Amino acid sequence: MGERGAGGDVNSNVLVARSTGDAQLDKAVWQWLSWDKNPKTKEQIESLLQNGKHKELRDRLCCRLTFGTAGLRSAMGAGFCYINDLTVIQSTQGIYKYLERCFSDFKQRGFVVGYDTRGQVTSNCSSKKLAKLTAAVLLAKDVPVYFFSTYVPTPFVPYAVQQLKAVAGVMITASHNRKEDNGYKVYWENGAQITSPHDKEIIKCIEECVEPWNGSWNENLVDTSPLRQDPLKKICDCYMEDLKKICYHRELNMQTNLKFVHTSFHGVGHDYVQLAFKAFGFQPPIPVPEQKDPDPDFSTVKCPNPEEGESVLELSLRLAEKESARVVVATDPDADRLAVAEQQENGCWKVFTGNELAALFGWWMFSCWKENCSRDADVKNVYMLATTVSSKILRAIALKEGFHFEETLPGFKWIGSRVKNLLDNGKEILFAFEESIGFMCGTSVLDKDGVSAAVVIAEMATYLEGKNQTLAQKLTEIYETYGYHISKTSYFLCYDPPTIKRIFEKLRNFDGPQSYPKFCGVYSILHVRDVTTGYDSSQPNKKSVLPVSKSSQMITFTFQNGCVATLRTSGTEPKIKYYAEMCALPEQSDRTFLEEELRKLIEALIENFLEPDKNGLIWRSA
Repeated sequence: MGERGAGGDVNSNVLVARSTGDAQLDKAVWQWLSWDKNPKTKEQIESLLQNGKHKELRDRLCCRLTFGTAGLRSAMGAGFCYINDLTVIQSTQGIYKYLERCFSDFKQRGFVVGYDTRGQVTSNCSSKKLAKLTAAVLLAKDVPVYFFSTYVPTPFVPYAVQQLKAVAGVMITASHNRKEDNGYKVYWENGAQITSPHDKEIIKCIEECVEPWNGSWNENLVDTSPLRQDPLKKICDCYMEDLKKICYHRELNMQTNLKFVHTSFHGVGHDYVQLAFKAFGFQPPIPVPEQKDPDPDFSTVKCPNPEEGESVLELSLRLAEKESARVVVATDPDADRLAVAEQQENGCWKVFTGNELAALFGWWMFSCWKENCSRDADVKNVYMLATTVSSKILRAIALKEGFHFEETLPGFKWIGSRVKNLLDNGKEILFAFEESIGFMCGTSVLDKDGVSAAVVIAEMATYLEGKNQTLAQKLTEIYETYGYHISKTSYFLCYDPPTIKRIFEKLRNFDGPQSYPKFCGVYSILHVRDVTTGYDSSQPNKKSVLPVSKSSQMITFTFQNGCVATLRTSGTEPKIKYYAEMCALPEQSDRTFLEEELRKLIEALIENFLEPDKNGLIWRSA
């Protein structure tokens, strides 16, 4: 077991008397009740044991958390596959062990810990408490810890890791997930989220030291240890200063009469978005009073995800109408993603999709670069990136303007690592995005950042207003210049992993063993790429250029009519997502035809490949 732990004492006779008849489960129960010092989660397991709920005990105790597209993420509660005090201690012990092996100067450089405002009374679990336990494990091992004294946006952690030259950092957050969830996001020394092989090696290290060490439960160490520093002021000041590097029209911002409404979705964003607007010379945006302060119950929204559109933006839109503010910016609870709505001339609101916002950001960041670059700057040294399930609009802009465009696997961790690699090779990266409203403007933070994106969109709207243009009008102009890219993204809920596996296996053996579909209804399929197995029919050697990702399901179909559609499982939620996009050339400007073609193709995709009725899939609620 490695080092002798500091677990609690449990009467083994009591456990034997309450044996489940399953040796593996008995051992897991014994471990939990020996090691867990949180009375609420300990009680949950004891209660299940007393009531003979062996299946639920097995579900909670006989599997472990694994790293997905956003680190460890799960519901809060008792069990080795949930987020709680004990699993966070175990994860941090594993990280300590791995970092000690990777960095000889670990104890000089230190570690960053940040957290959001989530919490759950029933398991006495909150992001701040989990962050304190993360810090305690490291402080007890004489590692300097930069522990933020209050909640911060997720982008502050990767930013701090780079600024403070720490070896790594952790952010306790479940971002925009439902209120029951929490998570543990790990950043490497380069300021990007960890990717393979680090995630797999950390999991191995966690399994080698599952018993809590002496000192690991001492959450008061953050208040008493001389090795703990609060980086809040320094990081906030530096971040706001760095933000000014992507401010190009300060004078306009100072003079504009345009008003903005901001909602922070009951999360961390309010104070930081106010400061960002100030850094750009703006008047502060008008906050939505009911959603301005942290609330772990997210009590005014059915789900805390601004991506859900108008239904969750209700309070912001009504306030904007009352205040005559034409643009609404919404940061998700940990402020790493951004939704934007704009009031149109007919009084209706347009909520932009992530792909539409990326078209605007891509145009804007390139235009600003062109106007401000030095005379000898080479456009061939300029890059933009997107995940492979996102719109190809940046590819179309890049082809016409002469800069480079690259794709990565889904998840910003892949973008962050690739951007760092390009920067180290002297390249200039202007913008990167994923369709789920995650944007990276500039390279101060190598992760998605809703705070910087909010203020950049405000500057863009201000600039366009001076040209008598709205964001929506500019978007149409971009599509007319570079070709319409019309996309739709949605999902089905599926709580049964074997069903998900069966759906994807059927696609791999569609017309017989190891044969992918050649048609989807009436639509002819040109190419198939299966990143789960590493197959790509468009490549001469039939091998996928993107790295193989066996831990999740993802198949992309390129159709004869120019549509690209991807089916994949979510890395953070029980969802099967679909992404479809019609990529037209500039001369194909019949938007209505393209939209209708896309609608019919998606219908065929759902009916033929997902078969929701047969597979018991739950449709996304409108």
